[in-house]
Amino acid sequence: MSVTCPQGFSAAGVHAGLKAQDKLDLAVVVNNGPSQVGTCVFTSNRAKANPILWSQKAIESGVIAAIVLNSGGANCFTGQFGYDTTKLTAEESAHILGTIPSHIQVCSTGLIGEGGTAFREAIVNALPVAFSQASADGGDRAAQAIMTTDTVAKTAEYQGDGWSIGAMAKGAGMLAPGLATMLVVITTDADISQPVAQHALKVATSVSFDRLDADGCMSTNDQVTLMVSGASGVRVESDTFVNALTEVCIELALKLLSDAEGASHDIAINVTGARSVEDALSVGRSVARNNLFKAAIFGNDPNWGRVLAAIGTTDAQFDPYNVDVALNGVRVCSQGEPDRPRDEVDLTEREVVLDIDLKSGNSRATIWTNDLTYDYVHENSAYSS
Repeated sequence: MSVTCPQGFSAAGVHAGLKAQDKLDLAVVVNNGPSQVGTCVFTSNRAKANPILWSQKAIESGVIAAIVLNSGGANCFTGQFGYDTTKLTAEESAHILGTIPSHIQVCSTGLIGEGGTAFREAIVNALPVAFSQASADGGDRAAQAIMTTDTVAKTAEYQGDGWSIGAMAKGAGMLAPGLATMLVVITTDADISQPVAQHALKVATSVSFDRLDADGCMSTNDQVTLMVSGASGVRVESDTFVNALTEVCIELALKLLSDAEGASHDIAINVTGARSVEDALSVGRSVARNNLFKAAIFGNDPNWGRVLAAIGTTDAQFDPYNVDVALNGVRVCSQGEPDRPRDEVDLTEREVVLDIDLKSGNSRATIWTNDLTYDYVHENSAYSS
């Protein structure tokens, strides 16, 4: 059921004509209330797509009546015409629902530079059909409609005491801080205020999507949207909601990681003993972006020297000759010297855990990444052809 698991929401996924072969390519999620609280987190890339530029202004109202999402075109770097297309999408949606355009969020995903006249007409013409088909059973079709290079639709649900959270996400590559190349829609029927929702989303994304770092590449269209209907009538404490939302976001983040383009290993980089969380994140990201390390994991090679070389490029406070490194539970390096033999490390399974102990403090952080494969290069070299 995805985003329609919580009470008060309806959704649909339809074929607008942006993709071939009648594939679903336009999704809508409608908040039927009684509350229409909303909040968003956006990409930190300075190069922002037209839907992001619109949605950042629209969310200032703190209200989301509906969100419209298309795959098959990013509507990024398409000039004033592209921005006007997003604005028209919001206006037409608002007219259909009897609300105002600033209460409509708009998201797009696909190839940058796509968003001309045919793109506009396809979306605008499909909006009445999409909204007329929106139902409490439409969550799964909506999740399918936002897929691009995804091999599977990504959804998550959380059941609280009389209230729930539902979510859908798309994303399979360009996973990097500042979110990832992803769109996420999260719904809840909990009775919470806009400030609580905003705080919860910021906290949850900071320890989930912001810690995906598959290839260091940041997209132009990333958006995570939280919609609150309050339809359960259950008042949920802030801490309780933050914890639940964080659980959902981490689940989705790991699903994004496991579907990363061409990857054969999912790698969790756990950094402990750091002087600060910032130091732990810096060290974790330095390894996650190190192509030599990632290529070694692809080849099932426990080359821990590449880990030490990568963390030595950071400004984090630690002694590089007093660091422990373990791969899948085997400590291969202790205090900057070899420990257990490399051949004790089994990297043939998809899941890989890299533990780095900096021995400089009590802070920790986890970064998630994957290996560098032939398939990743092929997928991204042929993406637009």
